[in-house]
Amino acid sequence: MNEKPVIGFLGLGHMGLPMAINLHRAGYRLKAFDVVPAALEAAQAAGIETVPAGADAAQDVDIVLTMFPTGQHVLDAYRGYLLDAAKDNTLFLECSTIDVAQAREAAQLAVDAGHRSADAPVSGGVVGAEAGSLTFMLGADQSDLAQISPVLEVMGKKIVHCGGHGAGQAAKVCNNMLLGISMIGAAEAFVLGERLGLEHQALYDVISSASGQCWAVTTNCPVPGPVPTSPANRDYQPGFAAALMAKDLGLASSALDNTQTDAKLGSLAAALYRKFSDEGHAGTDFSGVINAIRDGSL
Repeated sequence: MNEKPVIGFLGLGHMGLPMAINLHRAGYRLKAFDVVPAALEAAQAAGIETVPAGADAAQDVDIVLTMFPTGQHVLDAYRGYLLDAAKDNTLFLECSTIDVAQAREAAQLAVDAGHRSADAPVSGGVVGAEAGSLTFMLGADQSDLAQISPVLEVMGKKIVHCGGHGAGQAAKVCNNMLLGISMIGAAEAFVLGERLGLEHQALYDVISSASGQCWAVTTNCPVPGPVPTSPANRDYQPGFAAALMAKDLGLASSALDNTQTDAKLGSLAAALYRKFSDEGHAGTDFSGVINAIRDGSL
């Protein structure tokens, strides 16, 4: 049996830390780093090996996995210390959600430096990261799948190879644009139902088994009660924060502009989530948009 690759893991936030923990539990050796001391302490408490600097995480490893907030963070890290610190032919596995153009730029930087590259953004939120049930949208060369797939299978239940470099990010931006639109639609439907005198459970029972069925209702239902695990039952604690949805819809807006795509609902959803996030709800689960719809603040 082939020995498991050593992984440099950078970015131990709400998503990154549980992903790293699952890899550690599966027997992978990690060299983990985060700029936030508390994140390093949490990783250490879980038994994960940490290193004092980002460059150290890229030295003498087989895979460098990044889980960063923005594409600029990725590009700065690649240019600033990661590519130079890594041994030849290291696989750079970018799991953040970033702009498609930036993902392709990062891949080219890695290849030009003598390495390999793949983008594998995730869907499933913190709950999926903790459960190891994420979906990975993979943009990679066919020849790298044998090395990548076993690593992703530890952290996720589904891997979709979408194409070459940047294809994973392209799929993610399309998926999250639809998710943002559908959550607003679900929230509007439940508010309308309230005002028509429907009980939440009754409307849920209809939608969840009829043509309006969608993830925004059956998994992340925006009202408390029908789905006990949804954020609505814990005062809209994320989950998937509104600020992250606003960010992802901003990436979608950029892609719409770059491709000259006229997507009116996608653009409207981006504007609504940007307003919702900016007006004090950045840390609220994105399903909490129902409260702004209910009180008319959007």
